[in-house]
Amino acid sequence: MATKSTDSGVYRVTEFIGTSNVSWEEAAKPAVETAAKSLRDLRVAEVTKLDMKIEGGKVVAFRARVSLSFKYEA
Repeated sequence: MATKSTDSGVYRVTEFIGTSNVSWEEAAKPAVETAAKSLRDLRVAEVTKLDMKIEGGKVVAFRARVSLSFKYEA
């Protein structure tokens, strides 16, 4: 009988904020890509907040706050 593997362990969540002058999607991507350079075993990325920077009545930047979970290793 095959045994089922579980992903038990402890996961940590941290936030990154990405910006773009194009779109929220383009703001979220560099947040994840930057996190992946220093965090190992990223599991889930959740966009938790979207906002825009406004200057002179015009949108000049999109910002995406991204919560990322990764396996915690002491």
